[in-house]
Amino acid sequence: MNNNEWLETDGLGGFASGGSDTIRTRRYHAILLAATTPPTGRLVLVNGFDAWVTTSSGTYAITSQRYNPDVIHPDGSGRIESFAFRPWPTWVFKLDDGTRILQEIFVKKGYPITVVTWRTMNQTTPVTLSLRPFFSGRDYHSMHHENGSFRFDPEIRGQHFLWLPYQGLPQVHVLTNGSYHHDPQWYRNFFYEQEHQRGLDSMEDLASPGTFSWEISDKQAFCIFTTEDLQESPLSLVDKYREEERKRRSEFSDLLESSADAYLAQRKKGKTIVAGYPWFTDWGRDTFIAIRGLCLATGKLDIARDILLEWAETVSEGMLPNRFPDQGGEPEYNSVDASLWYVIAVHDYLRIRHDVPKSERKKLLAAVHEILSGYSKGTRFGIRMDEDALIAAGQPGCQLTWMDAKIGDWVVTPRIGKPVEIQALWINALRLTAEAFKEWKPVYIRATESFLKKFWIDDKGYLYDVIDVDHQPGKMDRSFRPNQIFAVGGLPFPILTGDRARSVVESVEKHLWTPLGLRSLTPESPDYASNYEGGPRERDSVYHQGTVWPWLTGAFVEAWLRVHSGTAEAKDTARTKYLAPLLKHLTEAGLGHISEIADAEPPFTPRGCPFQAWSVSEAIRVAKLLNTRT
Repeated sequence: MNNNEWLETDGLGGFASGGSDTIRTRRYHAILLAATTPPTGRLVLVNGFDAWVTTSSGTYAITSQRYNPDVIHPDGSGRIESFAFRPWPTWVFKLDDGTRILQEIFVKKGYPITVVTWRTMNQTTPVTLSLRPFFSGRDYHSMHHENGSFRFDPEIRGQHFLWLPYQGLPQVHVLTNGSYHHDPQWYRNFFYEQEHQRGLDSMEDLASPGTFSWEISDKQAFCIFTTEDLQESPLSLVDKYREEERKRRSEFSDLLESSADAYLAQRKKGKTIVAGYPWFTDWGRDTFIAIRGLCLATGKLDIARDILLEWAETVSEGMLPNRFPDQGGEPEYNSVDASLWYVIAVHDYLRIRHDVPKSERKKLLAAVHEILSGYSKGTRFGIRMDEDALIAAGQPGCQLTWMDAKIGDWVVTPRIGKPVEIQALWINALRLTAEAFKEWKPVYIRATESFLKKFWIDDKGYLYDVIDVDHQPGKMDRSFRPNQIFAVGGLPFPILTGDRARSVVESVEKHLWTPLGLRSLTPESPDYASNYEGGPRERDSVYHQGTVWPWLTGAFVEAWLRVHSGTAEAKDTARTKYLAPLLKHLTEAGLGHISEIADAEPPFTPRGCPFQAWSVSEAIRVAKLLNTRT
């Protein structure tokens, strides 16, 4: 199975995606997947299509579908001569008689609009293209099945076709220069291989109202799929959208910056960052980690400002929400690190941008001060500053750190007590904030002293993962995990320096480094798991028990450079040894992007979300550190 996937995003939370071989392998693969309450409320409206071409020599498919039981039909994927994902997904199909067909798919930024075009490349004799679209009308996490309620009949306005699949859903508009033949059909038992591998429902039925057809010997064929009621001429819109997108995308400096753009999205009151595609929306922790690479490192400072100012309004008892629910409801304040990452992001922003208006600076620093005050006084879930000036957090049944897998009532890695990376974040936040609010300086000094005294394991040469476990003084968790790297790299200021810093970096490299990032647990641990596979329970139970996380590459490479003095020679070594393998991943799985996770052992198979914001963000930060273009 070809697991390479393409992605086109609309900047609203909606997107189009699919397999490079035209076979849809996920419930999320779609031509029109729109966010009705940006960036949430996502609905799948047009799942895909079958297409075929008729010449004087015969009729040839240029698409393929997988059906149960393991039937691939028609045979169009075998006619792919080439595929490219930049500037947008583009296929060249070579038919049996030598005819070549060019197919392009792109999404218009800022609108729920997907454009699909076809043209011949070397044919002047009659060529007919036919297209049968597949519709559903469902939540993007759900599946669709044959029923009597689907509305097949379109409203026709010349070259503009309108469907309302189900009452209460957005209309599906198709604008085209083709002719339409109404022929309602149910296509049953589409099989999604990647859903099956994840232990989820993998079968779906889709509705197809009819077929479009074109004579394309001397002209371009196209369909515009959208939820918008567009009034302009379809032909003028296609040319306009293509040129606008070509110009916009040509302005990106390299591949990673182009990929970064996919995660920046609109919210009601401003901008946000989508944590990943195809199933994540915007999360607090992910946003504040990813903003440093996606926005600050790429110079998108206005977007960073909008995001930071909007989130400043959500501080509650010193905490920022970790997630905005998909379908309304109250934000979820259940993270100990999201707020601290926000503090880091604010200070990074203020250091880079020197023209911040006083009112905005005051608002951002007020939010930062409120966060530190809330943590020092104590807030939800046992989060509080202890007598040693370190942050204690957690209570049974809650997962507050980034290692947040939970299965029913079972928190796989509870990490209750004083987790190491939380202290690194806290100490950095104190030091940065003390520049504007002097009262935090003594707290910073005391917290640093406590950290250096309590976290170092003399007989091992590295740091505890959690101290005062379960809020029991002196109870330590010696699990060798990557979280300790943040005491050396990944944050503005290292807490460890000298021999201790070097020892941590060398130990992390020896036990945790892989070509796709750091393992989440050393292979020497009895709880280590080498593969991330199976159903939801099996996968969640090993999510942070060895599984590789590419986003940790940023902290590791920065730490490695710090202990090697950041010399030109060190940068050359890091570029070859650490960055190059990560950049190689840009041409596999989520094309142009970096996956959420990977298996912990060779061949380090990419897993999880194929398009992950903080993975791309940290790769950008590393590339900038190493002066590398992608």
